[in-house]
Amino acid sequence: MSTIYTDLLGAHVELTFGENRLGMEARHVLVVLKHEGKWLLTRHNLRGIEFPGGKAEEGESLEEAAIRETIEETGVTITNLIRFAEYVVNSDEPFCKAVYTAKVASIDGHPQLFETLGALWMTDEELSNCDELSFHMKDEGMKEIRKRVMQFAK
Repeated sequence: MSTIYTDLLGAHVELTFGENRLGMEARHVLVVLKHEGKWLLTRHNLRGIEFPGGKAEEGESLEEAAIRETIEETGVTITNLIRFAEYVVNSDEPFCKAVYTAKVASIDGHPQLFETLGALWMTDEELSNCDELSFHMKDEGMKEIRKRVMQFAK
């Protein structure tokens, strides 16, 4: 079953829970995890607060990209990745993003960061009331993704 909605930039988005169900190969990743009661987020220099993620590099698997992007953006090393969703954004250049959850393996207190200001840890209440979220953190699909991650966090 898919959820179809329009994001805040006007693009039509299709979200499904599972893998390879939307007919487009994922080359982007998003890592949504909860650790010790808090969500792992980062502050992107341009977009605002969001979950870590990005694009897989040439020759890199999606799992490798998820691990690398999380380290680069937050200083957190993850393990036990579970791919549980994907979504296609039908913008000028459509793309598919694989969504993962994971466990925290280690946290670097002084990471070398790329494109972000590092890890932010937020409770459910803090995340729900945050006014600095990036645009895609505010759409209907992200609410559904967070609900699914809560099932893994138990």
